Amino acid sequence: MVKEQIIRCPALVDVHVHFREPGFSYKETILSGSRAAAAGGYTCVCPMPNLNPAPDSVENLEKELEIIKRDACIEVRPYATITVGRKGNELVDFAALKGKAVAFSDDGSGVQREEMMLRAMEAAAANGCILAAHCEDNSLLNGGYIHDGEYARAHGHRGICSRSEWGQIARDLELAARTGCAYHVCHISTKESVRLIREAKASGVNVSCETAPHYLLLCENDLQEDGRFKMNPPLRAEEDRQALLEGIQDGTIDMIATDHAPHTAGEKSRGLEHSAMGVVGLETAFPVLYTGLVRTGIISLDRLVELMSSAPRRRFNLGEAPEDYALFDISAPFVIDSGTFRSMGHSTPFDGMQVWGRCVRTVYKGKTVYSI
Repeated sequence: MVKEQIIRCPALVDVHVHFREPGFSYKETILSGSRAAAAGGYTCVCPMPNLNPAPDSVENLEKELEIIKRDACIEVRPYATITVGRKGNELVDFAALKGKAVAFSDDGSGVQREEMMLRAMEAAAANGCILAAHCEDNSLLNGGYIHDGEYARAHGHRGICSRSEWGQIARDLELAARTGCAYHVCHISTKESVRLIREAKASGVNVSCETAPHYLLLCENDLQEDGRFKMNPPLRAEEDRQALLEGIQDGTIDMIATDHAPHTAGEKSRGLEHSAMGVVGLETAFPVLYTGLVRTGIISLDRLVELMSSAPRRRFNLGEAPEDYALFDISAPFVIDSGTFRSMGHSTPFDGMQVWGRCVRTVYKGKTVYSI
């Protein structure tokens, strides 16, 4: 009989989630998303602004904040957009929004014009804000939907080249060096991205970055003809995955965020080509990372907690939370079953995986918000 072993960790923090409300509550709501987060050991999450209306003004951001105040069971700190409507043509009023938004991002799309990104970084620097970039050069996508690698060629799929990500990162790092902007790179997935950010940090650029559990544990070799393996950026080559692992070991990568992106079952049931981009991750992140990285000796438990809790708190000025903690059972394995998720989204590449580290309790401000 296995003796129960429970570990207590500071509650987790995720600076990159999609809660879909307002505008797309048929995919996820603040209520369901925050409950899913609590079930994963999180007490602070930051939802991205690809919403309707987009939080590109105080009035629109207040609509989201009202729902958060009413329905969230944990701390939910939303982003504002960088540009009006996330269209890349007109900057938002950084000064008006900075007190209400955790940071600024056009996540879901990259800022295509260099001149616009320069102006955004100047505004962010002047207002003491973090600018979090989804880096993707639309001119290089060519209708791709998975990584432009061996799997795509072998199975007749259109690929997304790595340069569509790292090329825009290279551009932005030069701008960040010029402006002094606090620059954060979302969901990096390529070896070139790791190298560029490592070099920029060494030269003194104020840059941080995140990657996601699926990029650390999976690659194009794991792809199946199933929408639960489709996300943006896509699963890359094994050499990219190894570079990401080196990045979390040497500190180049500052934090792990899930990019929790729920869709309906219908939107994810159309295969690799036609399914919506995005997978859920809040309820699986700690167990898959504990199993794949800590139990295998790639990183220590302390480093995992740094990546998932203390580092994002520091970088995004989220404050200390001494009363927030999570308990995880590391004594016995369990099998991930997406049918049990509290999220309205159920599409995950980790469905059916045997893992250790089930969350058994989450405490927020001294109050239990989840327990089994």
